[in-house]
Amino acid sequence: MSVYIFVTILLCGLVTWLSRVVPFAVIKNLTVPQWLINFLSFVPIAIMTAIFVESLLTYHAGHWPGFDLENIYASIPAILAGVLTKSLLAVVITGVIAMALLRLVGWAA
Repeated sequence: MSVYIFVTILLCGLVTWLSRVVPFAVIKNLTVPQWLINFLSFVPIAIMTAIFVESLLTYHAGHWPGFDLENIYASIPAILAGVLTKSLLAVVITGVIAMALLRLVGWAA
């Protein structure tokens, strides 16, 4: 059983690695039009916004989404860190610390 799990992990890692490396290898030899580069420049912000908004809302079948106050409170200092530093690392570290502090003082669920 453990060999099966190990092989599964290795194959999943290989597929993940290939899906990240192959596009760069293919595009390296192609000329990409400027309009496509401009379009693709919006993809990271769109993905981050979707992840961010999804983490701030709670979903209940048949009802409007509610707010996850724990995540909203932790996101406030993270947003400020992003505005001030323009660093993704600073945003992540600030968000993790903010959530840890919220849980430490008992304001989080």
